[in-house]
Amino acid sequence: MTYVVTEACIKCKYMDCVEVCPVDCFYEGDNMLVISPDECIDCGVCEPECPAEAILPDTEDGLEKWLELNAKYAVEWPNITVKKESPADADDFKDVEGKYDKYFSAEPGGS
Repeated sequence: MTYVVTEACIKCKYMDCVEVCPVDCFYEGDNMLVISPDECIDCGVCEPECPAEAILPDTEDGLEKWLELNAKYAVEWPNITVKKESPADADDFKDVEGKYDKYFSAEPGGS
């Protein structure tokens, strides 16, 4: 089992999860984070930290797409180990539906 970041993170990117991860397995995209399934130790401490409830165990149904997306971008995006400021409009996107099709960016974050 591993944990995955889902659509709820897109445009929110709160980053509370980054600070609690004991193995630094988060990677930063332009407008969301992902978890490396190869590095995650399944401790679960990140899940309750996410205000957007975007982190779920991969044992839940229907997360195959998100597991693949997390695995793909964890090798392309830079590792993030320190919490940064969330986007100023993060709260405006917290409960928006269909964010992947509307807003997902494959660009790396970081700068």
